[in-house]
Amino acid sequence: MDTAPRPVISATGLFTPEESISNEELVASFNAYVERFNAANAAAIEAGEVRPLEPSSVEFIEKASGIKSRHVMAKAPVLDPEIMAPRWEERADEDLSILAEIGVAAARDALARAGREARDVDAVLCAASNMQRPYPAMAIEIQQALGIDGFAFDMNVACSSATFGIQTAADYIRAGHARSVLVVSPEITSGHLNWRDRASHFIFGDVATAVLVEEADLAPTAHWDILGTRLKTVFSNNIRNNFGFLNRAHPDTADTPDKLFVQEGRKVFKEVVPMVAQMIVDEAGRLGIDPQALRRLWLHQANAGMNRLIAQRVLGHEASADESPTVLDTYGNTSSAGSIIAFHLHSADLREGDTGLICSFGAGYSAGTVFVRKAG
Repeated sequence: MDTAPRPVISATGLFTPEESISNEELVASFNAYVERFNAANAAAIEAGEVRPLEPSSVEFIEKASGIKSRHVMAKAPVLDPEIMAPRWEERADEDLSILAEIGVAAARDALARAGREARDVDAVLCAASNMQRPYPAMAIEIQQALGIDGFAFDMNVACSSATFGIQTAADYIRAGHARSVLVVSPEITSGHLNWRDRASHFIFGDVATAVLVEEADLAPTAHWDILGTRLKTVFSNNIRNNFGFLNRAHPDTADTPDKLFVQEGRKVFKEVVPMVAQMIVDEAGRLGIDPQALRRLWLHQANAGMNRLIAQRVLGHEASADESPTVLDTYGNTSSAGSIIAFHLHSADLREGDTGLICSFGAGYSAGTVFVRKAG
């Protein structure tokens, strides 16, 4: 008889910033910046020395991505054509960091939904794309703020961080190193986005999610059995961010656009869709699951077109909004948090025995799958 601990998802949590930017607001800000830039560089543009900037449009954004709005931690400075970046007061080292603050809010939501106290948790993994600092680890600060006695560490696998974190948490439980693990994904992506880049200025939004992964014996009656997980990475430069402490070695290029988010969107679309779809089908087969019988897909929320094609290849037909729900339209791309937001907001209606898939994919390339079944 197999007596090994069995990991499950007991609950999820979500923190959503109060402020939201619509496409109309974003376009107005961006186009104001374009007008100022082109006017200030008119002579150089006329001489062919500088390329004029093109305006953006709501139609362009929604056709390219499916995004209609996004939540942010600081709306006014992002929309200010003179700034176009988040701004807030710097906090003292003794104060809770802003990234930890939103992570703690999501974690407390997950704990409350599971009926669990922080003292019941053994470990915290902060799994996100952009850490506020290299050290001390954001995870340890979140652990301290919650009052958890155990261990914590950060992990970054870009947009796949949360699913990589879920598998890591599940592995700790299977190995007996922990019984209850919080996977927290605070994503202040407005900080790494180039709001002056027409090709990407609309993509990202801010949010924080948390997933409580526990030994089945501890879990509430309504939980999600983790049927299997699979991780995959393939190196690619098509999504990249060159910001880091070694930028000090090259001071002349320390503030160039490649120190923010950059991507070759068409290449990403072409290469990631088939990779992820095949990975899902293969893993479903390994687990003895018919992929076309999956009740719901909670996919990474980066691009509506990518999700539509991946879902179609997995399910064998055009997925309905019920089969593959989206939060991309109102949250934007929230990096590692996207698939968890979709799961958090669109899973309560499933019935006992229903099987679904949490899947994320992005820079690296990286991809993670978590097959789950609703327990009653």
